Amino acid sequence: MALIVNLRQLEHRNQALRGDLPLAELDLDTRDALIRAAHPLHYDLEMERLEDCLLVQGRLQLRLECECVRCLQPFVFELELDPWSQALPLEGEDAVPIKNDCVDLTPLMREDILLGFPQHPLCRPDCGGFKKASVGEALKTVGPDQSRPAAWVELNKLKL
Repeated sequence: MALIVNLRQLEHRNQALRGDLPLAELDLDTRDALIRAAHPLHYDLEMERLEDCLLVQGRLQLRLECECVRCLQPFVFELELDPWSQALPLEGEDAVPIKNDCVDLTPLMREDILLGFPQHPLCRPDCGGFKKASVGEALKTVGPDQSRPAAWVELNKLKL
């Protein structure tokens, strides 16, 4: 179920919404093999209707399972939009779509969440990447019988 706000309920008082939004409803299309949303979106929002707009404020939190771009080790990235706020016009050409006196907040949250995704996920800021192999490790033999030397052995013999 999408996160929908009924405007009639906001005519007399503000409304608070807390809960979890399933990933199927959020419909995140990351197109990035290194970032995967595997847990529901947690939200804690306060809605207020002003004269010609809807003011939404609160916090969005999503746990992402990522792979480091340097070492390819898996890690968890906590995406937290705190504070998150939107002033949604209810009239005019920029007005949000209203259907049966209700406004769907899901597309707005999806957009801000996608903008908050890490562009280059790192397990830690000082990640050194793959460990470099020493020269002796490069001379290992290949194949199941271990009788042929690796191709690098012949190249290492060259004196340039």
